[in-house]
Amino acid sequence: MKIYTKKGDRGQTSLFGGQRVSKASCRIDTYGTVDELNSLLGVVRSYDVSPLIDELLHKVQKQLFILGADLATPFEKEKSVPRISQKEVASLETAIDEMQEELPDLKNFILPGGSTPGANLHLARTICRRAERKCVHCKEEALFSEHTITYLNRLSDLLFVAARYENYQRGNQEEAWKGPQK
Repeated sequence: MKIYTKKGDRGQTSLFGGQRVSKASCRIDTYGTVDELNSLLGVVRSYDVSPLIDELLHKVQKQLFILGADLATPFEKEKSVPRISQKEVASLETAIDEMQEELPDLKNFILPGGSTPGANLHLARTICRRAERKCVHCKEEALFSEHTITYLNRLSDLLFVAARYENYQRGNQEEAWKGPQK
């Protein structure tokens, strides 16, 4: 398989099924952001993260491929592709609940940071939120799984808790945001 096809040299790309669209389309921008998030999760996993976080992020990376395929496939396409479902949303909620049991209660906003993996998980959360916003915007233009936006919303929550969990496991103290200093 050749890596370069030259078919996109004029700013067009193909959706799954062959339909040609602009690379600037909302759909392409959205699944490109999901791909960016997935790549950052790969970066986080390249650090020496806790086994729980590594396993969890590996599972999420696979789910993000499903989500990307969902976004890249017109809903009316005859051949079905796997789509994000309530099952994946529920798995994120379970993981959030399990990690939170080990964490101290959160009483303030916290500044993103901590360990290298923790800080990158905070960054992943912001990219996830951007992907979610793009999905909301794109929903008017493209049909995809009804659970996509919910999944991304819950995933950003999971990434926040995962950042806290990873920092806690490493003994990094969270820095509470105290508001404007006078």
